[in-house]
Amino acid sequence: MLVLTRKPNETIVIANAIRITVVAVKGDRVRLGIEAPGDVPVDRAEVHARRMQFVEVPVGVCDETVDLGGIPSATAADTHH
Repeated sequence: MLVLTRKPNETIVIANAIRITVVAVKGDRVRLGIEAPGDVPVDRAEVHARRMQFVEVPVGVCDETVDLGGIPSATAADTHH
């Protein structure tokens, strides 16, 4: 993690596309202004975590291989009665 010190009205630039500006500091609260391209979602961590609970994984997308224990796949002949 990169830790930077910034004063009000100072900015951090990420990948030439995202700008984070310290808007105000009051006590233990810091107000940040964030400019990012429209296709880059910007959320508080707790909002991001909540959204991820509802993200659907497309069919066929999986990070692991599942062994079905040698179960043969069904063919047209197997399903015809």
